[in-house]
Amino acid sequence: MMGKNFIPHRIAFYIGIIVIWQIISMVGVWPDNIFPSPYEVAEDLAYGAADGSLFYGIATSMWRLSIGLTIAIAGGVVLGIFMARVEVINQTVGSLVLGLQSIPSVAWVPLAILWFGLTDAGIIFVTAIGAIFAVTINTYTGVKNIDPHYIEAARNMGAKGGQLITAVLIPAAFPYMISGFKQGWAFAWRGVIGAELLFSFLGLGFLLNAGRSLNDVSQVISIMIVIMGIGLVIDSVVFKRLEDKVMSRWGLR
Repeated sequence: MMGKNFIPHRIAFYIGIIVIWQIISMVGVWPDNIFPSPYEVAEDLAYGAADGSLFYGIATSMWRLSIGLTIAIAGGVVLGIFMARVEVINQTVGSLVLGLQSIPSVAWVPLAILWFGLTDAGIIFVTAIGAIFAVTINTYTGVKNIDPHYIEAARNMGAKGGQLITAVLIPAAFPYMISGFKQGWAFAWRGVIGAELLFSFLGLGFLLNAGRSLNDVSQVISIMIVIMGIGLVIDSVVFKRLEDKVMSRWGLR
């Protein structure tokens, strides 16, 4: 995680981008219906905030993301541990996981529509399925990299079954699991937006599609900025801090 000294540089960088963007817009390099000015984008954001559609879209997308990511983390951790501890599962289910990971989240949308219809459940399914394999593979890698002596020592002290998993395997593999959660979050965020685009069912993806339908480039760009902003905030406020704490505790930084 970057130190606080980098924050002014980052702010200056983004201000510089906005200033250059505004200058290019004033010069007239591109017509407004192709690439609007920062003022027009900000104006569109203000309209969305004023009528509540922006906040409702953010809340809807975040709600779907939270459920989908929770399912992906829970399922991925369980599956990853079983793959690492049971060789038969690793050789069978593990190969399937590697294959399924290569399928983009958006490719699951047609199946989700057939199974769930145009509902929240379909979008949550796409969100979860897009993230679960990253969590699974990182959990598997973390458990596989645990020193076997730790596991033997825990067994000699009477740890077995669920106690072995919760007291030894998960804590020891947690640095890898954090990386999996971070990747899973990124895939889940893309998945929920992509699903909302194609489902056209509320959320930020829906607002993107609405802007496209109305030929409103300002709305499209403003929602893209919101999506990017949420991604940066969650990554820096949640995952980077959590990752730093875990790495420091494990003596990896």
